[in-house]
Amino acid sequence: MEKKHLGQIGIIGNGSWGTALAKILTDNGRTIHWWVRNEEAISYLKNRNHNPHYLTSVRFMPDTVLPTHDLAAMLHSCDTVIVAVPSAYAQQVIEQVDKGLWQNKNIISAIKGILPDSNVLLNDYLSANLNYPIERYVSIMGPCHAEEVAEERLSYLTFSGLCDQLTCLVSEAFANTYINTTCNHDIWGAQFAAVLKNIYAIGAGIARALDYGDNFLSVYITNCYREMFHFLQDHFEKVHPSNEHPDFHTSAYLGDLLVTCYSLHSRNRRFGTMIGKGYSVKATMLEMNMVAEGYYAARGMQSISKEFSIPIPIATFIYKMLWENLSPSDGFLKLEKLLS
Repeated sequence: MEKKHLGQIGIIGNGSWGTALAKILTDNGRTIHWWVRNEEAISYLKNRNHNPHYLTSVRFMPDTVLPTHDLAAMLHSCDTVIVAVPSAYAQQVIEQVDKGLWQNKNIISAIKGILPDSNVLLNDYLSANLNYPIERYVSIMGPCHAEEVAEERLSYLTFSGLCDQLTCLVSEAFANTYINTTCNHDIWGAQFAAVLKNIYAIGAGIARALDYGDNFLSVYITNCYREMFHFLQDHFEKVHPSNEHPDFHTSAYLGDLLVTCYSLHSRNRRFGTMIGKGYSVKATMLEMNMVAEGYYAARGMQSISKEFSIPIPIATFIYKMLWENLSPSDGFLKLEKLLS
């Protein structure tokens, strides 16, 4: 099938990840409707052809992006909508327009978190609140950093959806010389893996700031992967309402965990590094000027852990450091005893 069957494509959110996705699609010949909250950014995109705040080196050809602050108008114009705002703001954005505007759209989630107001994945929120058909939903996962996309360094994207035809169309729309794509059916597993790896990456940053070395970090990440595996495999029925079991041999699981814990591009790792150095959460957020998904995910996953009686001890220690004032040094002294 031709790419045109996706129709007009819109992107919601103009942070680093939204900008990277816009670059990929426009490089592939697409014209993008782009919802941008900031008027200054809209002016820059229209007149200077770049985002003034994120991935500023990325230049868009004139008329390949159509920025607007009118979300309802953008939804009217598009058949396929990519949601690329931080999970903390996604529900607010969705609810600011009439529910009917989301119907009959293909929704592609570029969110790597859970919605903090309801502690659910985006697809589950849409199903419960908008009666949205899950067959029209596709998630985008990594391992992939926006900064390397901007530099056109070879990167990999994993697309998860229940409808093979739609998932393949979305995958083909993003594939090019610097983006390799793969597809699977594992919507819940791939997204929960992304949620957990962001929490673990904050821990990796804290460990670095506390002067733990590579030997410790390798053991830490191994144990994080084991915890992720048990959450998704042993408790499959509780958090994964489909017949598709997680495919742990794909790069969306271990690969994304590794790059998020190790890479200097990782905002979650950077967030953890600042926490480990003694910055408060508020000071860290102000300094970074961007959202680290793992911060909100740590709280949300605690609620899920308690609701379904699923133990996630490493993620629980990270949660206590971020939300319950457990000092990083004391937290990691206790965490050391859990690892093997």
